[in-house]
Amino acid sequence: MSQRTANHQLKALIEESGLPYDGVARAVKAVASESGLPLGTNKSAVHHWVQGAEPSGATPGYLAEALSRRLGRRITREDLGLRSPGGSEDDSIGLTLDFDPIETLTAIGEADVHRRRFLSTSAYSMAAAALPLQTVQEAAARTRTVRGGGVVGHADVVAVRDVVKLFMDMDERHGGQHGRAAFAQYLVTDVAELCRGRFAGDDVRADALSVASAAAHLCGWKAYDSGEQGLAQRYYLQSLALARASGVPGQDGFVMRTMSQQGMKLHRPEHCLALAETGWDRARGHVGRQVEALFAVTHAHALAKTGQARRALADVQLAETALTGGTGDEVPFWALVWGPPAATVHSRTAKVFETLGDRHNAARQYATAATSRPGTTYARIIALDLVAQAEQLAKQDNIEQACATWGRAIDTMAGVKSARTLKAVRSLRSDLRPYRTRGVRAAAELDERARVFLDHHR
Repeated sequence: MSQRTANHQLKALIEESGLPYDGVARAVKAVASESGLPLGTNKSAVHHWVQGAEPSGATPGYLAEALSRRLGRRITREDLGLRSPGGSEDDSIGLTLDFDPIETLTAIGEADVHRRRFLSTSAYSMAAAALPLQTVQEAAARTRTVRGGGVVGHADVVAVRDVVKLFMDMDERHGGQHGRAAFAQYLVTDVAELCRGRFAGDDVRADALSVASAAAHLCGWKAYDSGEQGLAQRYYLQSLALARASGVPGQDGFVMRTMSQQGMKLHRPEHCLALAETGWDRARGHVGRQVEALFAVTHAHALAKTGQARRALADVQLAETALTGGTGDEVPFWALVWGPPAATVHSRTAKVFETLGDRHNAARQYATAATSRPGTTYARIIALDLVAQAEQLAKQDNIEQACATWGRAIDTMAGVKSARTLKAVRSLRSDLRPYRTRGVRAAAELDERARVFLDHHR
């Protein structure tokens, strides 16, 4: 039996981190959980890695990200003394902005279509989250759009935009997993081809890159809705570069706003406030008042996450004022990802109050958000708002009202294919456990409905 060679590179990095082996294990499991993949890593496993054992599956990537966060610099597999992924797989694809975003987007999309595991299980990168604040202008300058072929006119751009909008609407109605592979394939064929044509004018080029950015954003959102946070982040970075290259006012800021929200959802607030601020600065004065409200309320949420309650509430008021003043404004299609701005502002305002511990106002705002969207078009987000409202009601011991609201959420989820809605129902069952134990009839009946729902969606 051959003796393993100790991994001195990994040992040195762990020593530099100051973490004990069980601390390394916890950090690795935390990164993995962000992509919805529970790991059984423990200090014994870390000890074996240091002795020369190779972590399996996606674990090397999670280990690299965990140590990157701890040490404040990017750590690669090679830095860890581990082998690179097999074949031509490059687990750094899309995490830098050193290449033409259309080329990178095509590579990511092709890997997504074929469900390459190295991307679907990739970790959310803290280093990549800081990139928009540093290098996005340079990335936009690398966008090459002339390859030959036919001349692209306004009608060609409109045709692609209509398909992107169709998939946006389908995503909200049926969930991110519905039509996901089909849209990723459309991205790497029709959308990429659109961007490689010869444009009839600069305005057509700008519109084409704007549509491509929206398409990349939607692919990112679909990955996010499937719990694939690292893949979502890679799509968002290319969406950002394309939006900046298009020159369409405010769209690059909108993508930064999305990236800020992703970080907050993952409880990684390090760059969220800076992303929200920079995104708003990019859009301020260039978009209508309703779109301004979207930026203001995301900034409010980031402030709340960083403990700045007074400033957060002031920005909530700014968002409400902007909504009122923007009635009748035309909203660009890329800003309608989650439906009417008013509903999105109410939903995000609820998250501000929830972060600040104001459960009453959080529940009220979630309820308003759920009734502010057309039910047949925005089933997923309405269901999630109702779940969030029910959670806030339950925390106020309004269990009967909470169960009724949870029941409406399950009704709304019918036909929705989304990892987030399934996770919400699993959490619902966990939240109901103490009430079932106490013999609350509504809780027992709802739990049975939730069990049947989950069995049906296995």
